[in-house]
Amino acid sequence: MSRRPIANPLALAVLSCLWQRPMYPYEITTMLREQGKEDSIRLNFGSLYAVIKSLEKHGFIEATRSERVGNRPERTVYVITEAGRTEADEWLRELIEQPAAEYPAIETGLSLITIVPPSVAIALLRRRVELLDADIADRETTAASPGIQSLPELFMIEFSYKVAMLKAERVFIDAFADRLERGSVGGQEMWAKLHELLAAGQTVEQILKDSAGNFGQEVIEPLTD
Repeated sequence: MSRRPIANPLALAVLSCLWQRPMYPYEITTMLREQGKEDSIRLNFGSLYAVIKSLEKHGFIEATRSERVGNRPERTVYVITEAGRTEADEWLRELIEQPAAEYPAIETGLSLITIVPPSVAIALLRRRVELLDADIADRETTAASPGIQSLPELFMIEFSYKVAMLKAERVFIDAFADRLERGSVGGQEMWAKLHELLAAGQTVEQILKDSAGNFGQEVIEPLTD
């Protein structure tokens, strides 16, 4: 994927709003929230202004006029430029077509899971499954509501994708916890032994040194099978 001048996905959301019509910043935020985009794009009114200024600096949008309603502060209306339309089009094509390296928090947690004992890891994973079940149930209830059911499927496609990803994560985490409880994860015995020695007062450095390669790096590397 090519390196874009602005990497923040919120910038593409702003371009998408202005692609529809000229707007002022608060109006952009309102539209994104009304369309439920907070679930897939991190919305922050403070960062929105920084994104708008960056888009303006790169020539993707421009201020077209200022408005004042009653005693409210003056507000600037922005419009997308031709360069902005091109950027939005190319950016969206890349996002849809090309897989990109992403780093969800759960991947980080799994990659470093040996920091805690296996018994603690199992408890944490079980709790995550409970929270995932609750999240999925809430989303499915929302999806079944009359207001959502009346919308065309296309308008809720990111919602459906999110539910599918949550279910896939739930299956993986639950199965991993099951395997840990059975003691069938490769390297698990060494992982447990490591924490037994740590509980006895030894340090990781000392354990690895004294073990003369019996533990090796396997003890402290990811155990995600």
